[in-house]
Amino acid sequence: MSLNVDFESLVALYYQPLYQFAFSLTRVEADACDFTQQTFSIWAAKGHQLKDTSKVKTWLFTTLHREFLGARRRQTRFPHVELENAALDLPVVPPNTASRVDAAHALAALAQLDETFQAPVALFYLQDCSYNEIAEILGVPIGTVKSRLARGLARLHQLLADVPPSKS
Repeated sequence: MSLNVDFESLVALYYQPLYQFAFSLTRVEADACDFTQQTFSIWAAKGHQLKDTSKVKTWLFTTLHREFLGARRRQTRFPHVELENAALDLPVVPPNTASRVDAAHALAALAQLDETFQAPVALFYLQDCSYNEIAEILGVPIGTVKSRLARGLARLHQLLADVPPSKS
């Protein structure tokens, strides 16, 4: 492959093998297509950073595999559950609270939390970080992260329960 890798040639050469690899991982055609397209999208954005063009194939397959693993981690962390099946696991929120809260109020309430609780809550719910990632970012043990999340969420719920009705 030449030093200047032509995107269309790259797609023509590697689309089918990447798709087959993705399909072997997902066993779902639509997901395999999505991962393959995502891989080429990442190549379009970052491929120019690859210094050794003889490693294009390896880079593409590694990127696809990492995207698959990331999606699997997100799915494991936030599994799809039918609402009817999760009713017992949902927190009890008074109906008047749910109807009064909007995103702006939720963010305003988050801003009112003590910084000790604000950072873990924001990292977990807004930045999609795992407990391990939060512990590493904040430099605290995982148990501390869990405790701060629980106490921060309790305080956030308390703040949201006191939110005045929105004017919509």
